[in-house]
Amino acid sequence: MYIAIINYNMGNISSVENAFKKVGADIKVTGNAKEINNAAALVLPGVGAYRDAYKNLEELGIIETLKDNMRKKIFLGICLGMQLLFEYSLENGINTGLGILKGSVEKIPSVVKVPHMGWNQLNILKKESKIFYGIEEGKNFYFVHSYHVIPQKKCIISSTADYGMEIVAGIEYENIYGFQFHPEKSSMSGLKVLENFWNMIKEGRS
Repeated sequence: MYIAIINYNMGNISSVENAFKKVGADIKVTGNAKEINNAAALVLPGVGAYRDAYKNLEELGIIETLKDNMRKKIFLGICLGMQLLFEYSLENGINTGLGILKGSVEKIPSVVKVPHMGWNQLNILKKESKIFYGIEEGKNFYFVHSYHVIPQKKCIISSTADYGMEIVAGIEYENIYGFQFHPEKSSMSGLKVLENFWNMIKEGRS
């Protein structure tokens, strides 16, 4: 039983891999469809341009594989990996996403400093969520992004951050989880949510 961390050449793979190893997770870094199909759960990390990310997934030939697996396995998208779950991004034009969730990815308004970079307190909306087990309200997590998700259904928002405007920090829909922040860069609190994710997999529940 292992977590497939999807490697599609969009940065920060090694830091995510190392963080999961620290919490004792069995992981396999892969872009191979067979290894993705055999995984117990999936993690899609990512840093960089939305269009390039989707193109890289296309070139690997794993878009339909990812979609099929997301319907039945616990899934976590981190930063760009969460943004790709939505229908489209307005980064340098209109760019297609995976369309698993309804909504868009748009630039953070210039009324605040862009990019949103650094530590921000988390407002946990889904306090019963298993992925936030043991995380106290107001804990700091590390963000670095210029674009943010705007879900069509607000009920999927699991956490937010106050950055002079409300930033969607996390989403949760059935077996699908996503973080705009980087748990792998968020010290002990970040490791705790990754440990929670691994525990959910071991327990066979979402």
